[in-house]
Amino acid sequence: MGAQSSSPLTQVLQATAAGDPQAAADLLPLVYSELRKLARVRLAKTPPGNTLQPTALVHEAYLRLVGRADPGWSGRGHFFAAAAQAMRQILVEQARRKASAKRGGGLNRLTISGVNLAAADTVDLLELHEALESLEAADARKAQIVTLRFFGGLSNEETAAVLDVSLPTVEREWRFARAFLFQRLQESQQI
Repeated sequence: MGAQSSSPLTQVLQATAAGDPQAAADLLPLVYSELRKLARVRLAKTPPGNTLQPTALVHEAYLRLVGRADPGWSGRGHFFAAAAQAMRQILVEQARRKASAKRGGGLNRLTISGVNLAAADTVDLLELHEALESLEAADARKAQIVTLRFFGGLSNEETAAVLDVSLPTVEREWRFARAFLFQRLQESQQI
C-alpha cells in the first residue's frame, strides 16, 4: 500500500479518474491479481451455498469502479478502498437476493461467531451490513476501517495509510468497531 505517487499504477489511476478510456483498459491488468486475492479471501468468509465466484466478484466490482463518471481516486490506497466498498455492496446485494422469499428467505441463517470479525468463518452479510450502517451513522471513520479490514482484507498498517491516520488510531478504532458490531449482531439474534 505504500506506493509512491509516481508509480505506474498511480499514474493509470489518475488518468482513469480523468476519463481516459485507454487508462481504464490498462488498469485491470495492473490490479487484477490483488483484487482477485481480496475477492477470494472475502468469499471464503461467506456462508455455505454462495454461488458467486472470485472472478465474477472482481469483474462486477471493477465495472462499478470504472463505470463511475468521476471516481476521483487519489492513489492506490484510495482505489483499493473503493474496491473493498464495491465488493461489500455486491455481496450485500447478493445476500438480499438470496434472502428474499422467492429465493428461500425463510431458511435459518448462519451468524458471526465471536468478536474477531477478520477470523469469522461465516457471517450473515445482511445483519453485518445493517450493523455497519449503524456504526457509519455514529462514526464514519470506524465504519471505513471495518470495510477496509473486513471486506478489503487490508492490514492495520495498510488501513492507516489509506485513511492517513496513525496506526494506534486504527488499532483503537478497530477494537471499538468490532465490539460495537458484535453487540449489534448479538442484539439482532435476540429479536
